[in-house]
Amino acid sequence: MNDKILILDFGSQYTQLIARNIRELNIYCEIQPCTKPIQYDASMKGIILSGSPFSVNDAKAPKPDIKEMAGHLPVLGICYGAQLIAQQSGGEVAKSSHREYGRAHLQHVLSDPFFATIEDHSQVWMSHADTIKRLPEGFTLIAKTQSIPVAAYKASADYAKNVVYGIQFHPEVTHSTEGRQFLKNFVVDVCGCKQDWTPAAFIHETIERIKNEVGNKKVVMALSGGVDSTVAATLIHRAIGDKLYCIFVDNGLLRKNEFEQVLDGYRHLGLNIKGVDAKERFYRELKDVSDPEKKRKIIGRLFIEVFHEEAVALKDVSFLGQGTIYPDVIESVSVNGPSATIKSHHNVGGLPEIMHLSLVEPLRFLFKDEVRKIGREMGMDEVFIGRHPFPGPGLGIRILGAVSEEKVKLLQEADAIYIQHLRDSGLYHHVWQAGAILLPVQSVGVMGDERTYEYTVALRAVTSVDGMTADWAHLPYEDLAKISNDIINHVKGINRVVYDISSKPPATIEWE
Repeated sequence: MNDKILILDFGSQYTQLIARNIRELNIYCEIQPCTKPIQYDASMKGIILSGSPFSVNDAKAPKPDIKEMAGHLPVLGICYGAQLIAQQSGGEVAKSSHREYGRAHLQHVLSDPFFATIEDHSQVWMSHADTIKRLPEGFTLIAKTQSIPVAAYKASADYAKNVVYGIQFHPEVTHSTEGRQFLKNFVVDVCGCKQDWTPAAFIHETIERIKNEVGNKKVVMALSGGVDSTVAATLIHRAIGDKLYCIFVDNGLLRKNEFEQVLDGYRHLGLNIKGVDAKERFYRELKDVSDPEKKRKIIGRLFIEVFHEEAVALKDVSFLGQGTIYPDVIESVSVNGPSATIKSHHNVGGLPEIMHLSLVEPLRFLFKDEVRKIGREMGMDEVFIGRHPFPGPGLGIRILGAVSEEKVKLLQEADAIYIQHLRDSGLYHHVWQAGAILLPVQSVGVMGDERTYEYTVALRAVTSVDGMTADWAHLPYEDLAKISNDIINHVKGINRVVYDISSKPPATIEWE
């Protein structure tokens, strides 16, 4: 059993960054809402409290008992977490005279293991409206900045059984230049975690767990061609072999030739896979439907119906495999309750209940980049591992307005030219996600001596780490010009190409 750090989420936008930094130290960690009771176990070595959009002085601010936690394990409070520890212990937290946001430089006041190897005047990132005006009696000041009297502190020896630190800055963001070292000092030197959570160890432990959990029973799983479902299926297959039954549904909304190419790739992986052609069924029900959410629901419902029909025909299936990853899990158990909008097409929602199946989710606690590391460790082809994310509803939400077979074919051709150029020019792996969007806009053009009145395609390409935030990719002008020229010259029905330069937020990656 690997050592584990528990991160309590108070609603900070940076909570996942804390987890990612610790995971990259080869230490396992989990995020859980601060409102959920902690289940202590022998693998747990420490607790980190995240920041929060709340003020500790708000009436509705979350305020779990930190001293009780410190009776079990070492605790590190970040920003709100540090303020909450101080307030609960008799210190004073109040509004800052000015908002403390941006870069600052630490001034060491006291030597401490938490600051081991940290340079004096190390740059850190501040983001808070409250500040600790007065530390509780017996607490020790470790660092300050030019404008902040308490930047880091240590709880008094009689506060709790274990050591407790509080810091007003955010070590998890890249602007804190030695931020990961701070986290390492806490999780390794203070908590005593072993740095042994590696892709190889994860693969071995996961395969053994699936063997024990599933035994000789059957697992059915829907595959999409994406990295998450493919890596999950490969792990399950290595555990139980051909007792895993995979189904790949062609909803008519895939990229050009994708159904045949992905099926062939899966067979080369040795997976027990069946392809189901359901294009006409999807086109029929999507006819004249323009509302994005209605389209999503129709696509999701039809997928469940098709998958259910195929799965029931297998007989005696006990488990449903899914490629759920950690951001999906975190989104559904946020501090403020389940997210207001959880996409209706996510995985195969509802099937476990309909078919009375138990779930097998080998990637449930991994981030997207960790999934790719697992795939590479297993020697999987980069065709799957490096593949851009692709939305569950496919081209159905990249065709704005009503979907038809003719529009799908138009978009498939434009998208194929776009993606192939990114591959040929070496740009594909520098982009997190790319795709073409068919707009419900026709405009006048001229080809030769003839007037045209045809569709517009928008090209979208973004850079990101995990898709939670994204910036538009700054593709070279000459590449954009070549892509535009090739699409207009080779795809009859499109006479205009535009490039989307919106970032997430405020825009989303997909248009619908």
